Amino acid sequence: MFRACQVMLFWSVAVMAAAASQAPAGPSGAESAADAAYTAHDWVRAGDLYASLVKQQPDSARLWFRLGVSERGAHQHAQALESFEKARKLGAGKGLPGFTVDYEVASTYASMGNSSEALKALKSSADGGFFQPDRLESDSVWDALRKDEQFISLVKQVKHNAAPCEDPEFRQFDFWVGDWDVTSTGDSIQRGTSHISREMGGCVIWENWTSAGSPYFGKSYNTYNVNLHRWEQYWVDNSAGTIFFYGNLKDGVMDYWTDDVPQPNGEKLRRHLQFFNLSQDTVRQFRQGSTDGGNTWNVEYDLTYHRHDAKGTRAQ
Repeated sequence: MFRACQVMLFWSVAVMAAAASQAPAGPSGAESAADAAYTAHDWVRAGDLYASLVKQQPDSARLWFRLGVSERGAHQHAQALESFEKARKLGAGKGLPGFTVDYEVASTYASMGNSSEALKALKSSADGGFFQPDRLESDSVWDALRKDEQFISLVKQVKHNAAPCEDPEFRQFDFWVGDWDVTSTGDSIQRGTSHISREMGGCVIWENWTSAGSPYFGKSYNTYNVNLHRWEQYWVDNSAGTIFFYGNLKDGVMDYWTDDVPQPNGEKLRRHLQFFNLSQDTVRQFRQGSTDGGNTWNVEYDLTYHRHDAKGTRAQ
């Protein structure tokens, strides 16, 4: 028994040692101290600690970046610019966005009173995708430039980076947003319900369709493609169906089309999907299909969406 206990004890210690050797190393005591000083904005102490750390870890973009911030905070501007450039080179493609470094470089030049270089670096940051307008509004280094036309323009650009889908084009399909009872247009028979919402910061109009008296349901994702200057919809459902539409708002109608898509029977099917904004509480969805390249069309469905009111009943 004693021998068995010894073996078990040895095995447990060995497993613990192996696990410890495979565990990722945490920050060193010096790095933790540097991070604490950084968080407390004790820039002189943080700068001294990070300066020692980069000698030990010269390939760490994070340490060079934090050294630059600390040096700027301690008004060591020339050293800060050098540290940021090292951070840029080391962090390229490794998780440190160039626009983040550009912003810190811009802030350093602004702190130095070099407005032209500050605005140049800020433009590079904004063009690269910098998306923190709160930094521009709160960082005191920009106080001297707040009435400068170029600075004001760059603030607008950064705000747009933060919320690109607030552009008017992204609001064109808002008339479809809401909770709806859906009926056949011709006979008013209930066909289903649909919940349509603006998601992902307004970048996506998300449809959630549920059929009446059937297990069939589906979803569509609608967004404005800023590169192709058009709306696009991707439909998916629980019967493995997928359809890709594209189009634009035309004369108040969301006008979607597909390409000629091969079908299981060998034909090619082109679809035309339209959304008519009839009123605040009524939308008509109409879809046709053509198997002869658009010469003739067959109605696939014609639906009317009736908006729910606040009590969850159909609006009349």
